[in-house]
Amino acid sequence: MAGCFITFEGTEGCGKSTHIKKLARRLEDEGHTVRTLREPGGTESGESIRHLLKHGPEELTAEAELLLMNASRAQLVREVIRPAIAAGEIVLCDRFYDSTTVYQGTGRGLDAAHVQAVIDFAVGDTRPDLTLLLQIPLKTSEERRARRSETDRFEQADRTFFERIEAGYTALAAAESNRICVIEANQPLDTVTTAIWRIVSDLLKSDKSR
Repeated sequence: MAGCFITFEGTEGCGKSTHIKKLARRLEDEGHTVRTLREPGGTESGESIRHLLKHGPEELTAEAELLLMNASRAQLVREVIRPAIAAGEIVLCDRFYDSTTVYQGTGRGLDAAHVQAVIDFAVGDTRPDLTLLLQIPLKTSEERRARRSETDRFEQADRTFFERIEAGYTALAAAESNRICVIEANQPLDTVTTAIWRIVSDLLKSDKSR
């Protein structure tokens, strides 16, 4: 049986890490083999790239970000994601190429066609079966970031950058509504968890019926 590839997206502080852990536990309780990953990262080389992207010099350009993100992604796809899916695992990934479309494209202002070409080269035909976009108000994101003891290059960006991120995700969700499910994540934790499980269980049921 082939596996399944589910990605989580959203702005900083939207709760992706929390909900990936909760979903992974629920899926494992249901008898599934689950692989949880993060981007950038997930491989030895990817984790080194992650540190550079998040804690590297301020002079790191948008173009360099784009290429580094997708270098990490290309390795993750071939080393981990494809083999896991082929082995029948459910892969849960904290960010994937939608983040690049929004952060380096909409956020940093890089040409959309160039961004897409680099993404396509990095991932080939490996695409998510489902993307869960956790949306929170910008004010909530700012409050959560302010409570963190340490922030990275992206989290330190100004408000206008995150306004562009918010707009970018909204546009992306409208353009790819068949794949991207929007969840209002500024609700009680259990409410969000229930909504996520309903969507994922429907996906798994549809896979079984094919």
